[in-house]
Amino acid sequence: MDITNRTVFIVGGTSGIGLGLARRFIAAGSTVIIGGRRNAPIDGLTTVEIDVTDPESVLRARDRVLADHPDLDVVVTMSGVMLVEDLRDPAHFASTETTMATNVLGTIRVIDAFTPYLIERGAGTIITVSSGIAFLPFPIAPTYGASKAAVHAYTEALRAQLAGTGVEVAELVPPAVASHPDIASTNPHALALNDYLDEVTDLLAEQPTPNEILVNGVLMHRWAERDGTYAELVAQRSKALAGLPGR
Repeated sequence: MDITNRTVFIVGGTSGIGLGLARRFIAAGSTVIIGGRRNAPIDGLTTVEIDVTDPESVLRARDRVLADHPDLDVVVTMSGVMLVEDLRDPAHFASTETTMATNVLGTIRVIDAFTPYLIERGAGTIITVSSGIAFLPFPIAPTYGASKAAVHAYTEALRAQLAGTGVEVAELVPPAVASHPDIASTNPHALALNDYLDEVTDLLAEQPTPNEILVNGVLMHRWAERDGTYAELVAQRSKALAGLPGR
């Protein structure tokens, strides 16, 4: 896709990968609006308040963005939470509900809010955000992996249903990215944020846009089953379960 001279709404763009991606679009010449649960200005960027777990909040944000930016042609939906769960303790279900409400239902709400507009426009791009964990589970965050697998499957179906409308659908599939100091300190294998964004920017600019935006660091996750490394890698990742209370 042409990442210059676009008008982009990034939902969940107030920090981390989303904020970094916003800056890359701006550097390329695009206009960017950031959506988050707070609408305080960030580095001079235009922000819109949106809570993806609240249907009315999503519709209000849509109406404001389209009123101010009727040329909107890219929607990125990346709001998400990743919570540790102990599946031996039924109390984990609260985390399950929070994760699914944000990562899956929130993603669908944002897509539903903007899809009719983009179809009527006859052009545009929807970018969803899954995870390498959608393809290679991290057992200490089970619902997170399930939610991202759901986003992947939903994105595939969305692409098929929007074929011929002029609206393209791409899926960003991040590996572990050091988008926050806590991640960098706890996961030495996490990809540096700027390195990740360098690869993502190049992939997004390809013509045609890849269906899946796969940086080198996520290929081991995406193709683990194909490459015969799945069971070994899941076993390695299961070692983190030892950190749960009582294990």
